[in-house]
Amino acid sequence: MNEELRRDIEAFVSENEEAIFADIAKLVSFNSVNAPALPGKPFGEGAAAALEAALGMARGMGLSTENCEGMIGYAQLGEGGRDCARYLATITHLDVVPVGEGWSTDPFTMRERDGWIIGRGVMDDKGPSVLCLYALKYLKEKNVPLKYPVRALLGVNEEIGMQDVEYYLAHFPAPLFCFSPDANFPLCNGEKGIYHGCIRANVPCENIVAVSGGFAANAIPDKAEATVRAERLESAGRVTAESAGEGLWKLTATGVGGHASMPEGTVNAIGELIGYLLANRVCGGEEEKLLRFLQSIHASSDGSACGIAADDGLFKPLTVVSGVIGLSDGRLFQTVDSRYPTNMSGEKIAAILRERAQGLAEVTVERDAPPFYMPLDKPEVQICINAYNDFTGENAEPYTIGGGTYARDFPNAVSFGPEHPERPAPAFAGPIHGVDEAACKAWFLEALKVYILALIELEKLDF
Repeated sequence: MNEELRRDIEAFVSENEEAIFADIAKLVSFNSVNAPALPGKPFGEGAAAALEAALGMARGMGLSTENCEGMIGYAQLGEGGRDCARYLATITHLDVVPVGEGWSTDPFTMRERDGWIIGRGVMDDKGPSVLCLYALKYLKEKNVPLKYPVRALLGVNEEIGMQDVEYYLAHFPAPLFCFSPDANFPLCNGEKGIYHGCIRANVPCENIVAVSGGFAANAIPDKAEATVRAERLESAGRVTAESAGEGLWKLTATGVGGHASMPEGTVNAIGELIGYLLANRVCGGEEEKLLRFLQSIHASSDGSACGIAADDGLFKPLTVVSGVIGLSDGRLFQTVDSRYPTNMSGEKIAAILRERAQGLAEVTVERDAPPFYMPLDKPEVQICINAYNDFTGENAEPYTIGGGTYARDFPNAVSFGPEHPERPAPAFAGPIHGVDEAACKAWFLEALKVYILALIELEKLDF
C-alpha cells in the first residue's frame, strides 16, 4: 500500500469518526431481537425498524438501497440493478440476541467509557454494519474505479435461523466474493459444523415444580432458577436457596455468560443448578437419572462426558453447551448447542445422546449445518489478509472458528474481523451475546481502514 493511499484513508476515517459512532448508537437503540412476524416485517417490528434505519443511513451517503420484503436489505454502489450477477459484497446483521440480566445500564442506549462503546449489538453486529456502509461511502466519495458493483448486505435473522440469507440466495445471484465482519481478525477461513438439538424428557418431574434458565440456544446463560420440593436446603457455591413456603424452595444459580461457541472462561448457570440438585439429592428415581444425563452435557465442554468428543486436526476440538432449560407439560427440556469438526455430524451427536439417554428422553436435531473450509491460496483471501497486515504492521495468520457466520452460506466467502480476542480488554467490557457487550472505538476505526483497503484491492481482481 502506498503512503498517499494510507493517508487518504486515514483522513477519511478521522473526518467521519463522530458520524460513525452516532450511527452505531442509532442502530443500537432498536430492540431488534427477532419477534413474531407482522405484515411486511417477517422478523418483527424491531428488526424491521433497524433495517430501515440502516438503509436510510445508506441513502444519506448517496448509495442505492433495496429492502427485500423485510427479509434482508442492501446498499449498493455501482451500476446494475437487483439482478446484477457480477458484484462484490459484505454481509452483516442487524438482529441481536436477547439482552439477559445484569446490564449496568440500558442495553439499547449506547454509552461510551474509556474509549469503548457498550450496548447490545455494538460488536455483534450493528457496529460492523455501519463500518461496511462507510467503506462504500469512501469508495463513492473518492471515485474509486469499480470493475464490480459493491453491495453491503444487511441481514435481520442471523441469530436464530439465517432465513434472511436463504431468501436472498433464492432470489438473487450470489456475489463473486463476500466477506462477513462478524468474527475475529485477521481472517477466518473455516467454521465448524453447528448442531442445535433439544433433549425432551420422557419421564415427568416429581420434586422439580418449576425451572427456567437461559434465553437463547447459542448463548451460555448467567442465571437459572428452580422451585423444588425439599425439607430444607442451604445456599452453596453459586446457588442461593430461599424458602418458598409449604415445603418448597426457590433456587437461583448464577454463572458467567458468553457465546456458545466459546465456552472457555464461562460458567453455565444451568449446569450449576443441576449440579446443586444432584449434590443435595433433591430428586430421586427416574428424575435423578434424567438429571445425571442432562448434567453430562455440562460436565465437560469438549463433549467427553457425554460421549461426543471429536477432533480432526483441522479445526479445534468439538464444543458442547446447553443454552436453555425449562418445563413443558410437566417435563424437562434442555437445548444442546455443539460446534463440531469434520469427523462428526449433528445426526451422529443426536444418535449418541439418544443412546446415552436410555429411554429417559428424546433427542432431536433442530439444525445441522456442516463445516466449511476456504483454501488460503485464493487471491481474494490473500488480499483480505494482506489488507489487515498492511494497516496494522502485524504478520497475523488466518484461523478457523466454532462460531457460525453468514460466510458458510455463500459459495465464495470468509468472515473478516473486527474482533480482537488476543488484545487486552478492560473488566467492564462484556463479550458478544453477554452482559455489557462492548467494542473498542480505536479498533473499529482501524477495521474500517482495513475494509476500505480490501475492497479497493478486490476490485482489481479478475473473477
